Amino acid sequence: MLTELSIRNFAIIDDISITFHEGLTVLTGETGAGKSIIIDAVQLLTGSRASVDYVRFGEKKAEINGLFTLTENKHQIYDMCENYGIETEDDMLVLERTITDKGKSICRINGKIVTLTVLKEIGQLLVNIHSQHDTIHLTDKRSHIHLLDLYDVEKTLPLKEQYLKLFEHYTSLYKRYRSLSSDEQKMAHRLDLLQFQLTELEQADLQEDEDIKLMQERDQLQNYEKIYHSVQEAYFALSGEGKGIELIDVAQNTLQAAKEYDPFIQKQAEDLTNIFYNLEEIGFSLRNFIDELHFDEERLNEIEGRLNEINRLKKKYGSSVQEIMEYRDKITLELEEIQNKDSHIENIQKELESIKEKAHLVASKLSEQRKEIAASLEQNIQLELKDLYLQNAQFSVQFDKLNVLTLNGIDDVSFLISTNLGEPLKELSKIASGGELSRIMLILKKIFAKHDNIGTVIFDEIDTGVSGRVAQAIAEKMYQISLFTQVLCITHLPQVAAMSDHHVLIKKEEKQKRTSTHMKDLSKKEKIQELGRMMTGATLTDTAIEHSQELLDLTKNYKESIKAN
Repeated sequence: MLTELSIRNFAIIDDISITFHEGLTVLTGETGAGKSIIIDAVQLLTGSRASVDYVRFGEKKAEINGLFTLTENKHQIYDMCENYGIETEDDMLVLERTITDKGKSICRINGKIVTLTVLKEIGQLLVNIHSQHDTIHLTDKRSHIHLLDLYDVEKTLPLKEQYLKLFEHYTSLYKRYRSLSSDEQKMAHRLDLLQFQLTELEQADLQEDEDIKLMQERDQLQNYEKIYHSVQEAYFALSGEGKGIELIDVAQNTLQAAKEYDPFIQKQAEDLTNIFYNLEEIGFSLRNFIDELHFDEERLNEIEGRLNEINRLKKKYGSSVQEIMEYRDKITLELEEIQNKDSHIENIQKELESIKEKAHLVASKLSEQRKEIAASLEQNIQLELKDLYLQNAQFSVQFDKLNVLTLNGIDDVSFLISTNLGEPLKELSKIASGGELSRIMLILKKIFAKHDNIGTVIFDEIDTGVSGRVAQAIAEKMYQISLFTQVLCITHLPQVAAMSDHHVLIKKEEKQKRTSTHMKDLSKKEKIQELGRMMTGATLTDTAIEHSQELLDLTKNYKESIKAN
C-alpha cells in the first residue's frame, strides 16, 4: 500500500508530504484546490506520460516520491524486481519520478534508474486508479476471463497449469511443423546454408575452451623475456649461498637448538621449519619452470593464425567457442530434420494430434469449471446491484466457444449488463450513464478486491452525480473494499467522507503572490466541521454540526456491524 507521498514543485504544489494509512482515506476540498493534481502525481509516479506543464512555474524540476509497503502475496512484484536488478529490502519499494523543465523524465525504483516501461509495469501492480470517465481494466473485455479465474482461483489454477503445459508443448510442436512444411524453395536454401555452415565448423575442429587456452599460451610467448627475467631473479633471490632459503635454514636451525627451553620458541621453530620446506619447494618449481621455458616464434605465429580463425567464426556463430560448438550441434539436428523431413513431419503430426486432444480435454474441463464459477459470480453481483439501488439491472457472464486453442483455453468470456428493465445485455464499456457505470465499477472492484492483489485503489470522484440513499450505499461499498485493500477517495459527498477512517483536507492558499496547495490530516473535531461545510457550503451552522455528528454516529454503527459479521 501507499505509505508516504512527497510532491515538490508539481503544478500548483510547492512542497507537501503526507502519510497514508490502511483502510479508507478520503480527500476533500473546494473545487480547484488541487485534489486531482494529487491523483495526477500518483499516476506519474506509477508510469504515466509526463509533460513539462507539470513543472511548477519558475522551477527547474518537479519531484514525486512514494513509499510503498508490500503485503503478502506480492511474489509477482518481487520476481519482477529481481528480473530488472532492483533490490528489495524490508518489504518496501520507493518509487521516484523527476520531471525537468526541459522535458526530461527520470524514473527510479529503490534508487535504481529504470525506464518508464519498467516503472509502469511495477506501478500497475501497486496502484489502480479509477475515475468516472476512465475505462479501467475492469471494462476491458480481455481482462474478464482472467478476473473470472481469479474469482475462485483454487478451482481454476490446477486446471490452468495443466492446460498451459500442454498448450506450450503444442505451440512448440506446431512451430516445428510449420518450419518443416514451408515451401520447397525456402527449404532448399536453408539446407544449402546449413550444409555450408556445418562443413565450415567441422573443418575448424574446435576444442572446448580452445580460445582461452590459446590466449594464455600467446600471452606467455609474447611476454617471454619479462617472464624469464622475473622468475630467474626470484629463483636467485631464494637459492644460493647467503640467499633467502639458506638464511631461513640458519634461523630455523638456531630456534630448533633452543626449542626445548620455551614453548614459544618451539612453536616458532616448527612454523619456520615449515616455511623453509615450502620455500625450498618453490625454489625447485622456479628452477624447473626456467628450464622448460623457451621462446618459439613459429608457435606464436600458429597461435595468432588460429585465434584469427576462431574470431572470424565468432562473428558468424557465437561470442565464444562454447556458443559456436552449441550452434554446430543445433544445426546438425536441424539438418537431419530437413534431410528426413517427411518422416519428421509425420511423427510431429501424430504428436500434435495427441497433444491437441489432451489439451482440448483439459480446456473443456476448465470451461465447465468456469461456467460453475460464473453462476456464483452472477449471483453475487446481482445482490450487490440491489444494494446500490440497481434493482432492475441484470448481470451475465457470456461464454463463446473458440474453434482454436488459445492461451486461455477455448473460452472467450465477456461481462455483460443491462441497467434498466427491458434493455438488452451489453458490454460494460457501453454503459451510457456515468452514475450507473460508477456503481457497477464499485461492485466489481469490491468483489475482485480480494483477488487482484492491488495494494492501493484510488477513486477520483466516481460518486459524482449521485446523492441520497445511493450516496450512502456507495460509501458502504467503499468501506467494504477498504477491508481488503487500501482505498484513497476524492469525494464531494459527506456520506462517503463520514465513512472514512482518515480524512485529509486539501486547500489552496495564496502567499507572496503565489498559489500553493496544502494537505492536512483532520482531527475528529475538524472532520465534523468539514462534513458540515460539505453539507451547507461556506456557512457552517449549528444544525450542520449536529447532522455531521449524527452522520458519524451512523457510520460508526455501520462499521461495528460489518466487523461483527
